[in-house]
Amino acid sequence: MIRVAMAGVYVDDVAKAHAFYTDVLGFETRHHVVPGGGTPFVTVGAAGGRGDVELLLEPGEGPIAEPYHKALHEAGIPCIVLGVDDVRAEHERLKGLGVRFAHGPQAQGPVITAVLDDTVGNLVQLMQAAPGA
Repeated sequence: MIRVAMAGVYVDDVAKAHAFYTDVLGFETRHHVVPGGGTPFVTVGAAGGRGDVELLLEPGEGPIAEPYHKALHEAGIPCIVLGVDDVRAEHERLKGLGVRFAHGPQAQGPVITAVLDDTVGNLVQLMQAAPGA
């Protein structure tokens, strides 16, 4: 069986991204290694969710990363979709922590979504199944 183990997201600042994804969004650190004093290798995942998909916080500079990262943000396209049980409750919790949203909770067919700014160059979509969907 093949499964997704890790997905990467380009970020402007790995340390700042790590703090946002753990301290604000509530993820836990899975790996935090700085090989030979070089670029940190940092992954996060859902708290208590060992064995689930990890998110690799990748430095967003370079000839491939920079244009891709910038184009997604300028087009208003989230770089990743995170599932939540209650988008409206998460929206209120995160707004209370100072998180900026591109848009608040909206019904979109079978899902309810909201899009936030992760402070490191990305839009992140929160999604839940709409009641009755």
